[in-house]
Amino acid sequence: MNNLKLCESDYRFMLVVWENEPLPSGRLVALCAEKLGWKKPTTYTVLRKMCEKGLLQNEETVVSALVPKERVQAFESEHFIEHTFGGSLPQFLASFFGNKTISKQEADELKRLIDEHKEA
Repeated sequence: MNNLKLCESDYRFMLVVWENEPLPSGRLVALCAEKLGWKKPTTYTVLRKMCEKGLLQNEETVVSALVPKERVQAFESEHFIEHTFGGSLPQFLASFFGNKTISKQEADELKRLIDEHKEA
């Protein structure tokens, strides 16, 4: 499954599923009406599309994700950094921080994450 890139509306749809799965397709229709302002046909069209992409399954009218949210977020993040910053994580962070400061706790968490992912 190479295509984890989602447009904004597809990602918001997936968030509804991830936050409520497993859920009956009728409940998904109601949640999409409430949270996204979608009509029933729109929900079923997007559900079919996400099933065809291998992101969701709809078995006996129960919808669940086949791909965890974290995997899609990681793909989207990597794609964004590659496309916008030429793959440079330091350039991304410099741009992200700009004139902002972070707390000691946030800095410690970032250091921990860097240490966990550093090449040996």
